[in-house]
Amino acid sequence: MKTRPQDGGRDLAGALPPVVAPVRLRQLTFDGRQFDRLDPLVEEVPVALVYNGVSHAVMMASPADLEDFARGFSLCEGIIDKADEIRAVEAIAHEKGIELQIELAAERFWRLKERRRTLAGRTGCGLCGIDSLEEVARDLPVLPEGSQPDGDRVALAAIERGLAALPAAQVWNAEARALHAAAFCDRDGNLRLLREDVGRHNALDKMIGALVTAGIDPASGFALITSRCSVEMAQKAIVAGIRVLVAVSAPTLMARRLAQANNLTLAALARQDSLLVVAHGERIDMESRQ
Repeated sequence: MKTRPQDGGRDLAGALPPVVAPVRLRQLTFDGRQFDRLDPLVEEVPVALVYNGVSHAVMMASPADLEDFARGFSLCEGIIDKADEIRAVEAIAHEKGIELQIELAAERFWRLKERRRTLAGRTGCGLCGIDSLEEVARDLPVLPEGSQPDGDRVALAAIERGLAALPAAQVWNAEARALHAAAFCDRDGNLRLLREDVGRHNALDKMIGALVTAGIDPASGFALITSRCSVEMAQKAIVAGIRVLVAVSAPTLMARRLAQANNLTLAALARQDSLLVVAHGERIDMESRQ
């Protein structure tokens, strides 16, 4: 990804704010004491996605992994089908935010005109700002059935290992305690990719962007998200071809209905000792203790 500042006179890496920065705050106790302390706070900035010179959306996001974000967002929004349909991504630092100039293949540019919307001021909402209720129920691919014993099944023990590895991999959240994460694990439960963001939708977009850029088969493992699973999160997983999605928090009813209809294996409330099967549990293998 090419980067440049607005005025052309500074290196973008220096112009971008850090993801987490220390701030001096005052702590008040309910028994009347007070202390000055240095606390790390997470940054969020407006990130404008501009396709072939046409502004499409403004998202509030963490200023990191922005090329992954551009590719993942574009895929999940149906603007592209493959990573190579984005020719280039250039980040331009402005005083009030970051502009992602995305060069889109000509044959895909019409999708931008079909699905234009404005998401300014929202933190990663996947449905905010759409033009009609019909767009909520947009056509999504139906994933292959997960009943084949040697197909895309994932051992419960592998999910357990992936969950156990999450905390140590969430470097920024360990500092600021305010970031979501989305990760992809292989069938052995090894973390292959992890992305963090102040917005849960953005974290998943970034992980999906990294997944397609790396050429990793989304059916070769499972995804973990540290948030609840709303319908937008399920949509993103389905569009990306992820067949097993595990959420640390609860799902919504609409997410469950979507997962059931589109053959997405959805598990939720995943903790150290258990998880809740929400839809298509046939892909989760309880017998195999790897």
